[in-house]
Order: sequence, then C-alpha cells, then structure tokens
Amino acid sequence: MTEPAGHVSEREATRARAAAGAARGVVASLHCKPETAEEHGLPKPSVTEVTIVRSGLTGDFNRYRHEVSHDDEKMAVLLIPRETLADLRREGWPVAPGDLGENISSSGVPYGALSPGVRFRVGPAELEVTKPCTPCDNLYLLPYVGADRGPAFLKTMIDRRGWYARVLREGTVRVGDPIEILPSG
Repeated sequence: MTEPAGHVSEREATRARAAAGAARGVVASLHCKPETAEEHGLPKPSVTEVTIVRSGLTGDFNRYRHEVSHDDEKMAVLLIPRETLADLRREGWPVAPGDLGENISSSGVPYGALSPGVRFRVGPAELEVTKPCTPCDNLYLLPYVGADRGPAFLKTMIDRRGWYARVLREGTVRVGDPIEILPSG
C-alpha cells in the first residue's frame, strides 16, 4: 500500500528512526489549514513542510485558539501519534491524519511518552508539551461522527486527542524529520 503524498510509510519511519540514532520517532505527516470563510477547521489538509513560529504554524488558523483562548502560545502546535489514529481505526472510527486538527502526526512516539513539561525536538524546532487537547463538539463535524455518534466519539477521544505544545525554538519542519524527546532538566 502506498502512502498519500505528504506521509511517511512505516518502513520509511523505521529507517529514519534507525538513522537518527537518538530520535524517538519521526514526523509522519504535517497538517495546516488557513482561515477559510464558511469552512470549519477540520480536517486539516496534509502538507510536506511547515514553518513553526512562536504563535504556531505559519498559515495555520485555529478558531478555538484564536477566538476563545486569545492566541495562547501554550496551544501553538497540536501533536498526535499516528499509532493513536491507528488504534481509533481498529475501533471502527475511520480517522485519517489531519482529521482531529493536529498539526503534527508522529510515528514512534508513544502517547504516554508525552505529558506537560516534556520537551522535544522536531526537525530544527523545539517544543514543550503544555497540556492535553480536550475533545470538543467540533469533532461532530467529521463526516463519520455527526450528531448521532458525537457523544460516543467524544468519550472515545478522552485522553487521546493529542497534546498542545508551545514553541521554544522556531524552525522549518518537513515530513520525515526526526522527533527526539529531550532529557528533563
């Protein structure tokens, strides 16, 4: 099976992890969506490269972060492991990368390896996990969820929606870049 453009296959991810040595994972896919009139923010389309700045990804718009959280830089980037998406698919939810509004889908970084205060390098950028992303009613907009299945999906997504991170060092990140959990301290 071939991966869609802007995605890394599991074989490529494994090869990149081995070549990177200390890296714990790789960027499997990147997602960015500009503010678009009369459109919701989900899903976010795949791109092959992003520039991460203090406020988030250049060209990405998150209505909740902007209107409710007043552009809180602690919510600059949303990361979710690809493995979590695979778990959801096995449970019958046809979640694709970008569907949950994440900016970075990782491969090889377990969900449990991330928690508030954990710092990690993604390509040349450095981020710090600030908090988990809470499932919200916007997920009802996904075509396989809707109002009828929304409550069940929100319950399924508790502690699995991904992690918000603030930007400590800006940089341009590409699909396939290594992700390295940094030592604490």
